[in-house]
Amino acid sequence: MNKIGFENELSDFIEASGLLEYDPVKISKIYKGHPIRLFKRLWQTLIPIGIYLLKVGIDYILGILNDKEKARKRAKEFSELLVKLGPAFIKAGQALSTRPDIIPGILLDELSELQDQLPGFDSKLAMACIKDDLNRSHKEIFEYLEEEPISAASLGQVHKGRLKSGEEVAVKIQRPGLREQITLDLYIVRSIAQWLNRNIKLIRSDLVALIDELGKRVFEEMDYLNEADNAIRFKNLHSHNKNIAIPKIYMNITSRRVLTMEWIEGVKLTDIEAVKALGIDREKMIDIGVNCSLQQLLEHGFFHADPHPGNLLALRDGRLCYLDFGMMSKITNESRTGLIEAVVHLVNKNFDRLSKDFVKLGFLSEEVDLKNIGPAFEKVFSQALSKGVDKLDFKNVTDDMSGVMYKLPFKVPPYYALIIRSLITLEGIALSVKPDFKILGAAYPYFARRLMEDPDPQLRQSLKDMLFDGGEFQWSRLDELVTSASNEQGLDLNIIIDQVCEFLFSDNGFLIRKKVVSALINKIDLIGINTIKKISTKIKIRKSKGTTKELEKREPIKETIKILQKIPGYKHGIFLNKIPKIIKEKNARIMGFQIAKGLAERNYQRFVRVTVSP
Repeated sequence: MNKIGFENELSDFIEASGLLEYDPVKISKIYKGHPIRLFKRLWQTLIPIGIYLLKVGIDYILGILNDKEKARKRAKEFSELLVKLGPAFIKAGQALSTRPDIIPGILLDELSELQDQLPGFDSKLAMACIKDDLNRSHKEIFEYLEEEPISAASLGQVHKGRLKSGEEVAVKIQRPGLREQITLDLYIVRSIAQWLNRNIKLIRSDLVALIDELGKRVFEEMDYLNEADNAIRFKNLHSHNKNIAIPKIYMNITSRRVLTMEWIEGVKLTDIEAVKALGIDREKMIDIGVNCSLQQLLEHGFFHADPHPGNLLALRDGRLCYLDFGMMSKITNESRTGLIEAVVHLVNKNFDRLSKDFVKLGFLSEEVDLKNIGPAFEKVFSQALSKGVDKLDFKNVTDDMSGVMYKLPFKVPPYYALIIRSLITLEGIALSVKPDFKILGAAYPYFARRLMEDPDPQLRQSLKDMLFDGGEFQWSRLDELVTSASNEQGLDLNIIIDQVCEFLFSDNGFLIRKKVVSALINKIDLIGINTIKKISTKIKIRKSKGTTKELEKREPIKETIKILQKIPGYKHGIFLNKIPKIIKEKNARIMGFQIAKGLAERNYQRFVRVTVSP
C-alpha cells in the first residue's frame, strides 16, 4: 500500500474510533470520503455472501430447498458464515433470530443457536488497552491479572484478577480496533439492507430501521461505562430481592473499553451435576429466575435481554447471580399493560380482543383488516390451550406464531423481539433442569396477580371485560384467576377485596349488584322464616311454587367467599374491617334500600297469602 493509501485508511480508523454513539450519517461520510478500507472489507464480506446466495439460488431452482434437512443444512451454513464474518454480522444474525416477520422458520431456528463466542486475542493487546484507558499499567492496579482470558466473545474477553486491596475481580477488556470494525461492517450491512428494501418487494419490514436499531444497541454494548450504569441500576432495582445477586462495579477502574467488577464464584444453571454438588434446589432456582424476569418486564420495565447460560450462575448460598449487563432493554408502561392484557385474552381464548391487543402493541397497523387475524390466532392457539396454560409449550407456540407473522402483515417491534429472545432462552435453561417446564404456566400466576392487583385503569377495564361475557358474570373465570393468582407468593388479599368492592359499587357493577341484592333478600328471608318457625309452629307459612328452589340457589356472596377462601391468609373477619368504607358508598346505601324494599314486599305477599287462604 502506498503512503497516501495508508494515511487514508488511518484517517478512517481514527474517525471511526472517535464515534461514541451510532450515527449512520456520520459513518456514511467517513467511508464515502475514504473508500480504500471499505473496498477491502467489501471484498472480504460480499464475496463469501455472494457465493452462499449463489448456492441457495441453485438449490431453489433445483427444488432442493423443499427437503427440510437440506434446507436446514443451508441455514446452518449461513449461521457459520456470520461467525466467520465477525462481530457485527454475529449481532445482525442474533437480531434476525427474533424476527419471524422477516425470516422463515428453519433459518430462525439456526440463528437462535448462534453463539456469540470467538477466540481470545493477544493478552499484550489487552494489557495495552488497560494502560491506554486507565492511564496506569495493569501491574499498578492489580496484585495480579491472569494473562489468559477465562472467556471470550465477539466484543471482548474476561480476565480474572485481584486488586491490591485483596478483592477478586473480573476484568472485561474490549477487542482492539473493535469500534472501527463494527462501524465499517454496520455500514456494509446497512447498505445491503437498503438495497434489499428497494429491490425485494416481498420484504414488508424496514430492514434499514432494524439495522439502525442494531447499531444503536451494539454501540451501547461497546460502551462499558453504559454497561456499568446498567449493572448499578439493575442492582438497585432488585436490592429488596434476597434471592438475586449482582456483582459490584468498580467505577474508579472502569472506562469505555475496560470494565472491572466483583468476581463471583458460582456454577452455570445448566451444569446440573455442579448445581447438585452445591446442594441447591434447582427447581427453586428456576422459579427465582422466572419471577425476576417477570418483575423486570412488568414492574420495572428494564430487563436483561441476554440471559444465556453463561450469564446466570447458581451460588452456594442459594442465590441466582446475573452477569453481563451490556444488552439491556426498556419497555413502556403502556406496553407492559398491553402484554398482560394479551396474555389474559390468550388464556381465555378471546382471539378477537387478542387481535386488537396486537394493534396496540405495535405488531399490526391500525389500517390492517383484523377479520383474518382472529381466526389465524384461533388456529394456532386453540389446540395448545385445550390442555391448559400450564401445559402450553412457549417455544412451539412462538414457532407457530412465526409462521403466522411471516404470512400476515405483522411487524415485530424491537422491544418485543428482545423479550421473546429473553423468554425463550430462559425456558431453554429451565428445560435443562426440569424437562416438563412450561414458562407460560409458571408465569401466568404472576400475570393473574397483576391483573387483580394493579390499579391501572386499562387493566381494571380488562378485568371487567374478562369476567363478564354477554352481560353474565363468569364465576368460573374469577375462580380460575384467583386460583392462579394465589399460587403467586405475596398476593395481597386486602387489595383484592378492595378491588372487588370498588367494582361492585361502580357504575359497571350494576348487574352484579342486582344479583347480590337478590341473593341477600333470599338469605335474610330464609333466616327470617327459620326463626319464625322456631318461635311458633302455629303460624302456617305457605311456600309458593319455586320458592324452595330459589332460596337454595348458591348466591353470589357464597360464590365470592368460596373463591376468596382459596387465597392464603384468608380469615372470615377480614370483611368486618371493610364495613366503614362500604357504608360510605352511595350505591351501597341504594343496595340497602333495595334489600329492605324487597324483604318488605315478600313479607307483604306472604301476609296476603296467609290471610286469604281458606
